[in-house]
Amino acid sequence: MLQALIVIPLLSALAIAFAPKANARVIATMSSVICLAVGVLMAWQFRWGDSGEMQFGWSMDVLPELGISMSLGVDSIALWLIELTLLLAPICVIGSFSAIKDNQKTYYAWLTALQAALIGVFAARDLAFFYVSFEFTLIPMWVLIHLFGSTNRKKAATKFFLFTFTGSVIALAGLVYVAWFNAGMMGGWSFDIAELQQAARRMNGTQQGWVLLAMMAGFAVKVPLFPVHTWLPLAHTEAPTAGSVVLAGVLLKLGTYAIFRFVLAFVPDAVVAYAVPIAVLAIIGIIYTGLICWVQRDVKKLVAYSSVSHLGFCVLGLFAINSVGVSGSVMYMINHGLSTGALFLCIGMMYERYHTRSMDEVGGLANKMPVWAFFMVFFTLASVGLPGLNGFVSEFLCLLGTFQSGAGSMGVGGTVGSLGPWFAAVAGTGMVIAAIYLLYMVGKIVFGELREPADYHVHETLPIDLNGREIGVLVPLAIGCVVLGVLPTPVLRTIEQPVNQLVQTLEDAHDHMLVRGGEDGVVVVAVWDESEGDVE
Repeated sequence: MLQALIVIPLLSALAIAFAPKANARVIATMSSVICLAVGVLMAWQFRWGDSGEMQFGWSMDVLPELGISMSLGVDSIALWLIELTLLLAPICVIGSFSAIKDNQKTYYAWLTALQAALIGVFAARDLAFFYVSFEFTLIPMWVLIHLFGSTNRKKAATKFFLFTFTGSVIALAGLVYVAWFNAGMMGGWSFDIAELQQAARRMNGTQQGWVLLAMMAGFAVKVPLFPVHTWLPLAHTEAPTAGSVVLAGVLLKLGTYAIFRFVLAFVPDAVVAYAVPIAVLAIIGIIYTGLICWVQRDVKKLVAYSSVSHLGFCVLGLFAINSVGVSGSVMYMINHGLSTGALFLCIGMMYERYHTRSMDEVGGLANKMPVWAFFMVFFTLASVGLPGLNGFVSEFLCLLGTFQSGAGSMGVGGTVGSLGPWFAAVAGTGMVIAAIYLLYMVGKIVFGELREPADYHVHETLPIDLNGREIGVLVPLAIGCVVLGVLPTPVLRTIEQPVNQLVQTLEDAHDHMLVRGGEDGVVVVAVWDESEGDVE
């Protein structure tokens, strides 16, 4: 089924390229719906009791002399991100029906091909195949922004490509170094992720530190993490609506997923050593981009900057290095895709009618578009982190994990982290800032007296308020926000095994040693002896 989720979109993209223009969106819709059905079947057949194991495994040699293969498999975390991708795919296609009038074949072909690349990233168990899929996502997104974006689309597409491609090349250098290190030990090349993971952990602290720097240079751009975030607001603002939904919903998660899968798992010693400076960058991003949102008049750019702030919480949870923070981070990957993707859909629906995103030109739309206003307020509250909706759960867990980092008893979720209450307190101000700018945005464009652009004209096909198709693409996202807000425990239980395995790895990398500097150059080392339950 994993092969099908990659092959079906690729074949559909080829079919769209050679089919008549009128059939382009029909083929894209059928492809996305079929893949979603396959994803539901995968979730049904997945052994959730063994969620930490790689399942649906499949492998085919590509260059056996170099140890390169096309190897697939998923644990519960990869599966959830695949399900998110599959859910957003038909929503993006159907949501584009009224927005895309020209070059439909090009648009739907590349949008469908992008789905295959995203699935490949989450399903890859071979480093070479992961990197090919990771890089291939650049091409469809570049085309979507460059050809179908707004007035400044060419600059946005170029900046997006240069930033992410440059970062990815640096990350590749770090990953290839790990493969070279493994080849030196094993006497032959292999790009199997599980094997390279074991080899990377044998590197000394200096080697792990350089590999950490290389990987973070690439993956932080994709997140994006401050200060390499500047490409995102422009790309979001200029991209077509579906491009923004995919960008916020899934593409940014490639960075956080890669940090989870490679950085934390490959170089745990370096992660423990450098968690604090990375957490500081995440907190700066949370507060700095939140303050930038205060002065935005373009609602799409405001939501774009909010993504940088929100994903700062996601990175902060990862580097809390305990099960609470990492679980919250994984939940954040899913929840952010639902609520922020839905906000971009709502803004796109407004833009189709008024051809402006400025809070100075449009406002009080609840008077004229009450259905749209309901969804806009609902998804804003989910993004703010209102208790009972999905955003609250993930933000609370990330902050709680940060608060507990470095405290507590030994064992999973224990003591190797070095953040603590001060980090959580400062990051928590980002939630207050987010509430201010998001609720201010809602107050300006939803409530108050009706304001419309002077040159406003009625859309030729769309009604004043949302039609059935537009409501249909928003309802599944709203249901997801409510379910994950009210009942997060079932999802948290499914990711518990892989999260605990990773946290245990980080604790083992710490060797259960507490190093203290003594007097006269003496170093005192306290080693926890688990068998005796005492300190030597």
